[in-house]
Amino acid sequence: MNDTPGWASPGSAPSDGQENSTPPPADQADAPPTKWSAQQPPPGQWSPPSAPPSVPAQQGPPPAPGWGAPGPGGSPAWGRPPSAKPGVIPLRPLALGEILDGSVSVLRRHWRTVLGVTVAVAVVTQVCDVILQRLLASDPAQIDPSASASEALDQAAHALQSTLLTALLSLGITLIGTLFTTAVLTVVVSRSVLGRDVTFADAWREARPRLPQLLGLTLLLPLISGALVTVACVPALVTGTAAGTAVSVLLFLAAVVVALWLMVRFSLASPALMLERRGIITSMRRSAKLVRGAWWRTFGILLLTALITILVTLVIAVPFSLVATIADGGSGLDSILAGNTPHFGWAYVIVAGIGSVIASAITLPFSAGVTVLLYVDRRIRREALDLELARAAGITGYAAQPGAGHTGG
Repeated sequence: MNDTPGWASPGSAPSDGQENSTPPPADQADAPPTKWSAQQPPPGQWSPPSAPPSVPAQQGPPPAPGWGAPGPGGSPAWGRPPSAKPGVIPLRPLALGEILDGSVSVLRRHWRTVLGVTVAVAVVTQVCDVILQRLLASDPAQIDPSASASEALDQAAHALQSTLLTALLSLGITLIGTLFTTAVLTVVVSRSVLGRDVTFADAWREARPRLPQLLGLTLLLPLISGALVTVACVPALVTGTAAGTAVSVLLFLAAVVVALWLMVRFSLASPALMLERRGIITSMRRSAKLVRGAWWRTFGILLLTALITILVTLVIAVPFSLVATIADGGSGLDSILAGNTPHFGWAYVIVAGIGSVIASAITLPFSAGVTVLLYVDRRIRREALDLELARAAGITGYAAQPGAGHTGG
């Protein structure tokens, strides 16, 4: 594991086949666990980072009353000793609430860096999107109700072509912005786990070499899903019969299920690629190993995160859309009510764009934080990563504490 930005040397077990392991004895607290890869540098080559002001280096965290510490009168209290918490999460397997709270804590503790990245990217993305749609993309063709069948078909094809061009332009801009924020925020969250401050310059310096691989991974995953859906449509396109269409419908439903399963299985590939400095295929294999045995839990957390993100976006975007409609004089709404393609003025675009920037500045760090912390949780459960995190955070004697070296689950 490296001190910055993440953890580049995952162990070969138990993710590679061994499901159980035991923590090392106390006299080996500062040595790498033997179940980890032999390629790790010896402890003498690592300079323990200075402990952050809020978490001084000590022999384990001080006991809290009611959690294993003596209660009033010197009698032992019930419960377990608290886990060390150098950063935004405790060093133990994380519950759902701790993952969500840790993601919010990243935004709260490093708001200057996080908001600086997300707001800047959101503003640039929104401005580029508006310019491309307004100046380069042509307005969709209107379909004449009195046109003949062939003319209506040509008009519909023209309108579809214009709509697809606009959508592809917006998708490309959004992809570039998301790629940039994902890379930088992954580094920020990884530092937050260790309780370290991080500037944008630091995060960008660590993330920049991994951008080509992250781009390849970001493009590969949708291509896999698209290929599955395309194969499902082949029977209907080849035969052109009702039977072929029915087969395609069944294959399409199966393709959606398989694509969803693969997306969850590879959902941790991005943090694995960034923090372990691995290739695209290797990162996908790492994600598959970490998710193995916890697919439904991973799916549930990602689904809840998506629902929270959508809800927050709606809460922010709807009021701005109403204000934008009023500022625009209702011209776009009149076009929709008349059954025509809506054409909004600059007032609507500017006000709605401000709402979109605010929503992105909040939801992007939250989603990125959940993904990275879910990755950390899986490695703590399967590879006892908490031992390495404690050593990198400068917590001495952590391996001798009860419960250190969590594995299983």
